[in-house]
Amino acid sequence: MARTNTYLNFARNTEEAFNFYKSIFGGDFTGNGISRFSDIPPSDDMPPLAEEDKNLVMHVELPIVGGHVLMGTDAPETMGFTVNFGNNVHISLEPDTKAETKKLFDALSAGGKVTMELQDMFWGAYFGSCTDKFGVQWMFNCQQQSS
Repeated sequence: MARTNTYLNFARNTEEAFNFYKSIFGGDFTGNGISRFSDIPPSDDMPPLAEEDKNLVMHVELPIVGGHVLMGTDAPETMGFTVNFGNNVHISLEPDTKAETKKLFDALSAGGKVTMELQDMFWGAYFGSCTDKFGVQWMFNCQQQSS
């Protein structure tokens, strides 16, 4: 089922922030709980992780109010990120099909900037990201692999 979420980026304190949100909204982290960067399978295309980055949060989800899900990740400078107000929030779309994902991605990235081309990812999703022509950041994560 399609859904829309808010995705938050933190420099190195996602776990602290999400435990704070959990204390306010209650509930439990969904999916696989807190996924760590050390959970990423090794790849020749990716440099080895620095020891201090292995325990950082790769992904976490917390249902909050009205079916809305708050998601987050650590985005440390050691991995090439610079978190500032404005780039620390994404609207995360989870369309039902690859075709719908591509249609939305192409439309929202037109006149903007593709930050990650749509591609099949190791967690089993069709994923990509862009910034639209108004500076709003979008993430796409389609779990269904067919059109």
